[in-house]
Amino acid sequence: MIRGINHAGFVVKDFESAVRFYEEIVGLKVQDRLERTGAPISQVVGYENSHLRIAKMAAEGEEHFLELIEYVNPSPVERASEERAIIGGSHVAFIVDDIQAAFKRVMANGAIEMNPPANIAPGRWACYMQDPEGNWIEFIQQD
Repeated sequence: MIRGINHAGFVVKDFESAVRFYEEIVGLKVQDRLERTGAPISQVVGYENSHLRIAKMAAEGEEHFLELIEYVNPSPVERASEERAIIGGSHVAFIVDDIQAAFKRVMANGAIEMNPPANIAPGRWACYMQDPEGNWIEFIQQD
């Protein structure tokens, strides 16, 4: 039944800042920017009179993308918890060439440290962090 993964999405408060972070700091490229309003998107997200700003972002040559979504209407609600071990907690993992350099770059640009890079298996490193909006991301380096 399932043929593949299309995308993952994060709801953000500051749309332009989030796009800059994922483009300039993480290294994704904006594939498309759009605004969605009207009955079809309202039906999809389950809110009447919805208005969303969306940026589709992907790594070079990747068809899977990260969708950044700003709810213009309805107004977004702050997350109730920053805990990782919570039902509904989620993250997106990115494969990086140099985890130490990538980790330092995002930390210097507003990311929130969850753990520094750790060697979790021979030739495999991983770390968790939150982007400046509080969304969880993971970096993985496989030698």
